[in-house]
Amino acid sequence: MPNYTITYADSVQGFPSFYSFSPDWMIGMNNYFYTFKGGNLYRHNVNAVRNNFYGIQYTTTMKSVFNQSPLENKLFKTINLEGDTSWGVTLSTDLQNSGFIDSAWFDKKESSWYAFVRNSGSNPATLDQYSLRSLNGIGTSANVSGTALATVVDFSISPLVSIGGTLSVGDFFYFVAGASPSVPGTPAYAGKVTAVNIDLPAGINQVIIDTTVTGTTPIPSTTEYFMSLKDSVAESHGVLGHYCLFDMTNIETTKISLFAVESEIMKSYP
Repeated sequence: MPNYTITYADSVQGFPSFYSFSPDWMIGMNNYFYTFKGGNLYRHNVNAVRNNFYGIQYTTTMKSVFNQSPLENKLFKTINLEGDTSWGVTLSTDLQNSGFIDSAWFDKKESSWYAFVRNSGSNPATLDQYSLRSLNGIGTSANVSGTALATVVDFSISPLVSIGGTLSVGDFFYFVAGASPSVPGTPAYAGKVTAVNIDLPAGINQVIIDTTVTGTTPIPSTTEYFMSLKDSVAESHGVLGHYCLFDMTNIETTKISLFAVESEIMKSYP
């Protein structure tokens, strides 16, 4: 368990801040704050480099929660920072634990910082992620051929199995062995989509996937039920939950200000 130095503020009648440094002794004198550490004397709040204590550079962290309408299930889609710089953000809810925003992804608009919440997820996906991510059923294949680097999954033309629309290069391809839309099963990761070829007059209706990527399962037969999953970082839908805990991190060594944190929230309709 790490040790913290806490500070009391009369304005809030409480302890709003926790500091990572742990002095041997503390004393205030002549409007300055002094600490002793390892036999050395330090005067605080006089160094231009912020968050540096006893020669160790720390990061600034803040933790809070969005909890409006706690009985409604919601999508937390964006983060808006009212301050003078961007922060790194990680988010978790009662349903998901994988939302994040890199500080470099924020755009400054009208003196505020905006960014979309990404979802790191995992690939292959875990069972609890299928209902929370952009999973789209395609249909049962007519044939599977080709090489590991370019596995060709053909779909029927008559009757037509539509593979266009939402499917694109970079999506993840899954299958459920011996399944159909009405027969549930456990999806297995087949590979990453490298091409989508559709030329119905020429009899072409196929998806090309790379099955050499990490975590794939061999496709057991030429007729399996396939589905696709969007890259959760590139096309995130935010994080889903009744409330959202967020942790913010900043590595600046100069004085910065943060006045408010907001999120664009959309009610989820199952």
